Amino acid sequence: MSELRSRIGGELAPAMRRFGSSVDLDRRLVDEDIAGSMAHATMLGETGILSPDAAAALVGGLKEIREEWRDGTFSPGDDFEDIHMAVEARLVEKVGPVGGALHTARSRNDQIATDLRLWMRNKLEEMDSAVTALMEAILTRVDGDGHILIPGFTHLQRGQPILLGHHLLAHIWALSRDRERLGGARSRVDACPLGSCAMAGTSFPVDRDRTATLLGFGSVMENAMDAASARDHVIETVSALAILAIHLSCMAEELVLWSSSEFGLVELDGSYASSSSIMPQKRNPDAAELVRGHSGRSTGALMGLVVLLKGLPLAYNRDLQEDRFHLYTAVDSTLICLEVLRGVYATLGIRADRYEETLVGDPSLATELADHLVSKGLPFRDAHDRVARLVARLDADGRGLDDLSPNELSTLDSDLGRAELTVLLDPREATNRKRSRGGTAPEEISRQVGLLRETLKGKTGNPE
Repeated sequence: MSELRSRIGGELAPAMRRFGSSVDLDRRLVDEDIAGSMAHATMLGETGILSPDAAAALVGGLKEIREEWRDGTFSPGDDFEDIHMAVEARLVEKVGPVGGALHTARSRNDQIATDLRLWMRNKLEEMDSAVTALMEAILTRVDGDGHILIPGFTHLQRGQPILLGHHLLAHIWALSRDRERLGGARSRVDACPLGSCAMAGTSFPVDRDRTATLLGFGSVMENAMDAASARDHVIETVSALAILAIHLSCMAEELVLWSSSEFGLVELDGSYASSSSIMPQKRNPDAAELVRGHSGRSTGALMGLVVLLKGLPLAYNRDLQEDRFHLYTAVDSTLICLEVLRGVYATLGIRADRYEETLVGDPSLATELADHLVSKGLPFRDAHDRVARLVARLDADGRGLDDLSPNELSTLDSDLGRAELTVLLDPREATNRKRSRGGTAPEEISRQVGLLRETLKGKTGNPE
């Protein structure tokens, strides 16, 4: 009979043993579980709850188990309920009955809460590095290709000419906010639950500040019940990852569109694309499509967590075993998407001349004409209406804005000459005029690049 079934008696049904075991979910947490146990054993010895010799034996045995785990000689199966019991059982095998003293003044409830926070803290650092790497890859493209002229779109219809750097910077600013969100989540993960026990604390004279310090936590969770049961930091983290995944999906969707024959702006490197099994001419943007598809995983993980947690009473409930599944799904998916997109942007082929000529006289320059009329004193709504009617006539005739007849030009503005019209309808000059803060003018792009490079120096994406 299992040592944890004294109150209940008998053994678990085989199906329940498999169903209830969290060992497979816990395998990622073995290093963190052992680190938490070593800190706990050290504190027990320092406070006199255990003798120095007993504490030293526990720490020494745990170090050996950690090495066994890393070299593969310790690999518990689902005959254990969780990884905590597997580690403790192996510790007893190594150091004898004193191994059972390790669980003094703690519960599996505060133990798993600590393990998970340690793991999340490390993964959030890794996530920040991955987001930073993607930002730097796109910034490199802004430096090299930011001058390329492209149409800017709203409703997937041409709106106004912009520079490619302006478009890419919009993505980088979104990623910068993702870093801030992840940094905020990490700050709330960085609190130690260890020593809270199951829910009520302990009568032993534990030093929770000491274990928090040994584990590198920034603070200690103040309420034992909250410490054992809180999972809002998991929801917050997965929520930040879901928002990040949406941003990555947006980038991926654009790469799919831009690589099509209809857009013809970019070409994915062969290391991130594939051909068709039947159509030999195809160059499919697989990497971008997979990133777009993966974005649903983080969103699904967030919904799974919310549903899992919404009806649970305090304190610990076995349902919480499932939180790791959703967390791991979001973390794994987001990390690989970040890595793949970084590679895509680093190797992306871009046609610099794709829109340079076709945007001249394009209807997307209509706002330039309206703004010109406003500069001559016409109210914007009147200017907008006048240019809209003109564009409608030109469109019906299959003509562009640069095909205005002398009569149409004089009707639009009697003082507007052909030379001045040519300047107004030059798409590159149009981008140069957008010097307002955040605009597409080259000097504004350079200013934003400087600001973003400053954010990359910080851990959370906040400018100093």
